Amino acid sequence: MSADLVQLSDSAEFTVDAVERALQQLYYDPDMAQKSVAQKWLTRAQASPQAWHFSWALLSPGKVPEIQFFGASTLHTKITLQWSDLPHEQRESLRSQLVAQVIQFACGPKMVLTRLSVALASLILHAVQDSWPTAVPDILLAFQSRDGGAAEADARRLALLEVLTVLPEELQSRGLPLERQAQLRAALAGEWSSLCPVLHLLLGQEGGEGRAKERALRCVASWLALDVDMSKSEDLLQDSFALLKEPRLFDVAVETIVSALSTRDYQRFADTLLKITPLVLGLQEQLKTAVEDRDMETSHGICRIAVALGETHCKTLLEKVEHWQGFQALVSMILSCTSIPGHYPVDETSSSLTLTFWYTLQDDISSLDREKQTFYLRIYRPVYLQLVDILLQKARFPSEEGHTSWSADDKEQFRTYRVDISDTLMYVYELLGPELLRNLYDKLGALLTDKTLSSSWQDIEALLFGFQSVAETVDVGYSDVIPGLIGLIPLITANNIQLAETIMLTIGSLAEWLADHSLLLPTVLHMVLQALSRADLSVATVSTLKRLCRECRCDLCPHADDILAASQDSLIKRTHKSTQSVWIMQALGYLLSALPDEEVLGKLLPLLSPHIQELDTLTKQTPDLACKPSVVHVVGLLTGLFSTLDLNKRGDGSERGGAGPTQPHGNPVVVVLQQVFPLIQTLLSKWLKDTEVVGAACAMFEKSVRTLDCGFAPLVPQLCELIGQLFSVYPQASVLDLTRQEHFRPIAALLEVITNITMSVFQRGVRDYPDMVDSFMQLHVQVLKRKPDLYLSKGLDIKVVFYCGILAFKFPEAPTLKSTCLLFTEVISHCEDVPAVMEVLEEDGTLLLHTLLEAMGGQAPVGLLELLADVVFSLGRHCSGLLPAQLREALLPHGFPSALLGPQQKDRFCQQVLREQVSKWRMRDIVKEFSLTCRGVPGMELATTY
Repeated sequence: MSADLVQLSDSAEFTVDAVERALQQLYYDPDMAQKSVAQKWLTRAQASPQAWHFSWALLSPGKVPEIQFFGASTLHTKITLQWSDLPHEQRESLRSQLVAQVIQFACGPKMVLTRLSVALASLILHAVQDSWPTAVPDILLAFQSRDGGAAEADARRLALLEVLTVLPEELQSRGLPLERQAQLRAALAGEWSSLCPVLHLLLGQEGGEGRAKERALRCVASWLALDVDMSKSEDLLQDSFALLKEPRLFDVAVETIVSALSTRDYQRFADTLLKITPLVLGLQEQLKTAVEDRDMETSHGICRIAVALGETHCKTLLEKVEHWQGFQALVSMILSCTSIPGHYPVDETSSSLTLTFWYTLQDDISSLDREKQTFYLRIYRPVYLQLVDILLQKARFPSEEGHTSWSADDKEQFRTYRVDISDTLMYVYELLGPELLRNLYDKLGALLTDKTLSSSWQDIEALLFGFQSVAETVDVGYSDVIPGLIGLIPLITANNIQLAETIMLTIGSLAEWLADHSLLLPTVLHMVLQALSRADLSVATVSTLKRLCRECRCDLCPHADDILAASQDSLIKRTHKSTQSVWIMQALGYLLSALPDEEVLGKLLPLLSPHIQELDTLTKQTPDLACKPSVVHVVGLLTGLFSTLDLNKRGDGSERGGAGPTQPHGNPVVVVLQQVFPLIQTLLSKWLKDTEVVGAACAMFEKSVRTLDCGFAPLVPQLCELIGQLFSVYPQASVLDLTRQEHFRPIAALLEVITNITMSVFQRGVRDYPDMVDSFMQLHVQVLKRKPDLYLSKGLDIKVVFYCGILAFKFPEAPTLKSTCLLFTEVISHCEDVPAVMEVLEEDGTLLLHTLLEAMGGQAPVGLLELLADVVFSLGRHCSGLLPAQLREALLPHGFPSALLGPQQKDRFCQQVLREQVSKWRMRDIVKEFSLTCRGVPGMELATTY
């Protein structure tokens, strides 16, 4: 059987029997290769003219559902993609047959009914504006036949709802041009008034069949997405609200109402919006009951409805100042949703829905004219003060026992929830201003100083969390309570890990403020250095130290010895994980950058001495998995230090005077690098094939080059030699990435070595090295942009790069394909100033086009089509003399790049490409249309067939 399928290439062989055999093979053959053969053959069958005929036979009542489904899918494909192939005189017959088939399958199978409904929807979209303007009324009439009993009538009703539901969805799923899509939306929206009574009747039936109401609700939601006349939808919305009382329909009713309220075009229907508001407010009793009964699903659904109304239409409702009381009631309802009792996400899941609303409200109030702003601020400032208390209560940690019992997923969701609350508090500050911080300070001061008040660590932590949330992103320089807060922090007994972390993070959030108020630095610095010895506070403490050293480096110079001692102690004891240890080194880099030039080397060498000694020891050990983490750790420490130790700048960020740092022994960083370089060289000779170790070493040199800039010049020859040696023995992406640094781009000899080695890797087989290929492409893109004359030398052959790029197109990895496209776009632009480029395009431009077409035909991800189009556009602009013949030659093979393409479509594509030499954006549309046609996906091609 499989052999027969392979031979079925002629369109005359696409018979019903052959299709059924192919489907049998596709569904039931255990051999994946044979399944693939069947899949490709069936794709060709669907594209054939015979598909218009065999699809009906596959829908015969005696066929199994899988075969019927393929028949329905084939009809959908033909109608969607090849409508223009169908003679006009046959189209009315087709629609009659299709309506009859939908009615025939009204009782199922469901998957066949849905596919036929989608096919009918596609037909309606083709015809509704010309040959079948009465499509929707005709469909309503066709499904209201009184033939058969009650069961058949119910089935026809459900089938009608299926067709009506998928019709807007089919329009939405098409990649139609905006103008065409708008025309069809308007045409369908014009039929809404004829649909509303039918849907209202179904939704309002007492004791009506549950499935019909559910389908009707889904149908309403689908049509509301078309921006229909909402004033005609009021009865349907009231029906939907009424159905919230029916548990089995609650979820669908919520989705329908939220869909309706999420339509932003209510400014034209503001009166309808005002009628909806009381319906939403009428749900408060149901919400209250759900909260009391711990019915999380119901409370979640009602909160979604309230938030959808308030968030989407806030500005419109605010503009209706005469109805301010109704909107105030809605705001109060949303506030009650925010304050639902319990901890998120264990006890409730609704409060998180409301957080964006509070930003929207304050933002919309601030956009009103001054008179309305004043009016609403008087109403809502007290609400926002109340909101702050609620948010801090919701951000409060549970008891230690309770928190311990939570799952890891619950803890992560709670952490994310606190981040969202933090963002919300930042927006609240925009409305309340310094009053917010004053409020927090007064409460924190009372808890810490008033012995009559009882408090838990959670209360104190929540208030500090509030301070941190605001100070993290808002300039608190004008607040008069920050000095008091700094004075309160030492009074806190941090006997809990969460509280101790928040103290550290709060100090870190005030780093910029402390830079302007350095007298208070010693108080908090002492606390940070003490906490540096605690592994359980690692992330919070080390990140705070780094922020202080970055922002306050000049004022920390008198405390440099203390900071260096505490940091060195934690580093030697390995108190922190590698990542945090690197942060410590980065902090010390900032600190050392602020010291006088003559002091830096004296501080630097004692700091690095134990780590260089450890590195020396590691170079003498046999490489194994046990010592590898130590190797990466020590190299990472050096990387962290060199990334921030910039002696060309003062601590305040300004440039140092003169030519740079003046040291009796030269730049301290260069001195250290010269000591370390032989150790790194020895280390790499032993770990040559370990990508992690090589990557760590390359990262160290990369950071050094960036920080030192021209100061790195003494080390360039050594490093170039090392790069050449590394890449010659074992090519790796990290080595190429290092070569892309500014200092190495002009070095032709190094580029020649890397290019020739990469070519040899391609010849041996490069499939397992997508990251290296990606870096190689990026390297040459940069060289072509900055110094294309390098390719004029005899040693550097652009043809090698060209053929490597052709092979790289075969990679499935998107980053590699992206950089390859960028390379060819850049290469082609140099066909005039680099003669070898024109030579290779004359010789093998057809090969490049063949490769591009293959990628468009389905090999490349859809997301990269624009970049492929840019390559074609570059060919058209720079090689217009070569493109016509080469493009037609590349498209000559039958069935290439897709069996779905015919000669007319290929010719049309050629004409479009050759004609477009002005607009890159239009070329992208052309390529996208071509690619979607190759893949059999309904898309922009429809713009020409509708």
